[in-house]
Amino acid sequence: MREAEIRRLLVANLLCAVSIVLAAVVPAFFVDGFSVLGTHLTWLCVCSVCVATLNIILHLVLKPSQSPKRSSFAHKISRFLKCCIYFFMSCILFHAIIVLYGAPLIESVTETFLFAVLLSTFTTLQCLCLLGPNIQAWIRVFSKNGAMSIWESSLQITSVCSILGAWFGAFPIPLDWDRPWQVWPISCSLGATFGYMAGLIIAPLWIHWNRKQLTYKSR
Repeated sequence: MREAEIRRLLVANLLCAVSIVLAAVVPAFFVDGFSVLGTHLTWLCVCSVCVATLNIILHLVLKPSQSPKRSSFAHKISRFLKCCIYFFMSCILFHAIIVLYGAPLIESVTETFLFAVLLSTFTTLQCLCLLGPNIQAWIRVFSKNGAMSIWESSLQITSVCSILGAWFGAFPIPLDWDRPWQVWPISCSLGATFGYMAGLIIAPLWIHWNRKQLTYKSR
């Protein structure tokens, strides 16, 4: 396994982590009263857009996945439209799952949907950038020993960490602490964000430490 590829992964992941920090700091210079807690819905939008934009740019620059065999303009348009549809369906699916786990069904619909968009950005968008709109490839990657590259291993780790972070973030909500960050969905979205950032850092380190044991085979 080439060390240069691991360094590329580390740099890409660090840039994604920095984009989240900038999304929490930079808008305060342009929007009066902006803060992660005080204007949480605005921050959800800004964070999702920043992470999505950077992931797409990094994918186009680094090209970690193999290029599709068909490269015609019509195929690229079709692929792009499928990716948009898959991302929207992912947002709807996450929204439904979040409601089933106890989020308000009618109240706070906007908050729940934007949280679903954030989760989709941390998970589904990465799948779309790396694997494209290919459900079979997604199933393969998230099955045991299904990763075929360090990028797919990183995708596994960051996606799982994001979802676990969101799940752990729900624990403080029912407690009677009366803290501002207990308002739905602040603790969950912050948990997902910290989980995603943790995954970004853990992934290249874990791959580096286990590089001798990792053997990726084509399937």
